[in-house]
Amino acid sequence: MTERVTYVYAVARDADGLGGTVEGLTGVGGAPVRLLPLAEGGVLVLVVSPVPGEDFQEDALKRHLEDLTWLESVARAHHGVVEALSADTAVLPLRLATVYLDDERAHGALAAQGDFFAERLAHLAAHVEWGVKIYVEPSAAPAPEEAEPAEGLSPGRAYLRTRRAQRTVRDTAYEAAQTAAERVEAAGRRYAADRARHRPQQGELATGPGENVVNDAYLVPREHAEEFRADAGRAADGLEGVRVELTGPWAPYSFATPPEVSAGHERGAGP
Repeated sequence: MTERVTYVYAVARDADGLGGTVEGLTGVGGAPVRLLPLAEGGVLVLVVSPVPGEDFQEDALKRHLEDLTWLESVARAHHGVVEALSADTAVLPLRLATVYLDDERAHGALAAQGDFFAERLAHLAAHVEWGVKIYVEPSAAPAPEEAEPAEGLSPGRAYLRTRRAQRTVRDTAYEAAQTAAERVEAAGRRYAADRARHRPQQGELATGPGENVVNDAYLVPREHAEEFRADAGRAADGLEGVRVELTGPWAPYSFATPPEVSAGHERGAGP
């Protein structure tokens, strides 16, 4: 029989009906999800399920993290569990692929952080996360009007003029992106409780055309989520060569990072 280990999705506040939400809920690998009390008589629970240990051994996990199909499957399952519970209670998501040898090890490693979890859950309660990415797309901006016709120019002068025009378009697009960023930040000041800056995405991580220059997350009270979305969504209005992409509302992943747990028990994929 394949060894099973305990996958931990999140720490959550126990709430009426939460047990019913978990019933029938499946996580990574289709495994059933259940709640594991963090402390006897307490209000915090771990959200866990059993997964094959062979998939989360250090060497195997390194290989899996290079397999985008496997990684996407785990990420979707992890996110699905967190989102299902966040509809009923405050949830503190843990890092993707956080596993322990068994329930006892998971409880032992995380129970010591109960005060931190309680504080963070109180801070995150009734809040959602909005992701905001800003992309520069110089090719989408109109070229400046030519000061003189290209006819009659030498090849060298024509080339230099073309390069100068390209630089002008690019500079204009970056200035527009800065304006869009300032508009998003203003929306954040009006409605958000917190902000997290992430590294701009490049290569396969980028979700669309253009250069990602801003990749932020905003923690917004649920009651103001739509107002923030509307304001931030208008940040690119009237601007050429810039695109603003909003995602959410999500459980507050970017604001939930716990301190490091005891070495030797956790096998995580990192943030």
